[in-house]
Amino acid sequence: MKLLLISNSTNTGEEYLRYPLQEIARTLAGVREVAFVPYAAVTFSYAEYERRVQTRLAEIGIRVRSVHRASNPARMIREAEAICVGGGNTFALAKKMQEQGLMQAIRSRIRAGVPYVGWSAGSNVCCPTISTTNDMPIVEPASFRAIGAVKFQINPHYLDANPAGHAGETREQRILEFIEANPRRWVAGLREGCMLRYENDRLELIGSRPMRIFKKGQAPFETNPGDDLSFLL
Repeated sequence: MKLLLISNSTNTGEEYLRYPLQEIARTLAGVREVAFVPYAAVTFSYAEYERRVQTRLAEIGIRVRSVHRASNPARMIREAEAICVGGGNTFALAKKMQEQGLMQAIRSRIRAGVPYVGWSAGSNVCCPTISTTNDMPIVEPASFRAIGAVKFQINPHYLDANPAGHAGETREQRILEFIEANPRRWVAGLREGCMLRYENDRLELIGSRPMRIFKKGQAPFETNPGDDLSFLL
């Protein structure tokens, strides 16, 4: 498998997809065209999402074709050189992907070695389920099951604390609830500006910030770029 799973698309003060572009280029080396899944978009159109991604990937010589334009989106995935799945609302993304059979199609292509790049919701759907998303369930997918390309869960945009004056649960408390209910699953709290690369059976953290790891029966701990992450595989 060849995966690039990105926490967030945009760092503060930067252009869209600017900070991960070099790693995207590395993952998609030799690729001329990607099949793009825009279904996490809610407040703007799929066409606009395609345009945004095309504007950035054009800089590395890649054409973007959105599956929403295809008469058979699953077939487009099965024939794609590479696959990109964008961020937004994870529930909206999962619902549409399930309806069109894209979860299974993408899983098969990933296992065949086709490169996959996802950010935010697009990273979350690469996990066994979408249960560690931060999003509101604005629509109801058939289930929480996702692509399952990796065995662990990702919590994108991981934050260490709540905003000042907010007395609700912290992100860590919510993840601790998840692992209590799902004791066999590891959860990776992927902070903004960071990404995970899986290639040649090796998982690597990329970025300037550590990743927080959760597992039932263990105290949460931090891993840094360069650390051995094979326990997640």
